[in-house]
Amino acid sequence: PGQFDVIVTSNMFGDILSDEASQITGSIGMLASASLGSTKRGMYEPIHGSAPDIAGQNKANPIATILSAAMMLRYSFGLAGEADCIENAVDTVLGKGFRTADLLGTSGGNALSCTEMTEKILENI
Repeated sequence: PGQFDVIVTSNMFGDILSDEASQITGSIGMLASASLGSTKRGMYEPIHGSAPDIAGQNKANPIATILSAAMMLRYSFGLAGEADCIENAVDTVLGKGFRTADLLGTSGGNALSCTEMTEKILENI
C-alpha cells in the first residue's frame, strides 16, 4: 500500500480498505480519515467505530482522533505547521515507547489509559 498516496473510492469500499490497511499500523485506533469534497470543507474522524465494549473504561486509543484533528488543521484550515506539531508529538510519544492497550497486544507491559496517552501527546506539543 505504500505505493499509494491517495485512493479515491466509494464510501463502502473505502471503509473496507481502511479497515484492512489498519492492520499495518497494528491497531484500528491509529488511523485518521477524511471525507473531502471539492471545497476545503471535510469530515474528519478516526476510522474505528464506537467500541461499545470499552465505553466508559478510559481504554480507547485517542491517537486516531488526535491525528484526525491534525488532518483538519492541514487540509481545511491551511495550518500545516500546527498539524506538523501534533503529528510530531504523536511520533515522539510512540518513539518513547508509550502505548495504549490495543498496541501492546500480548507482549504485556503497562498500557496507558486514553487520558494518559492524550496527556503525553499534549506534553510534546
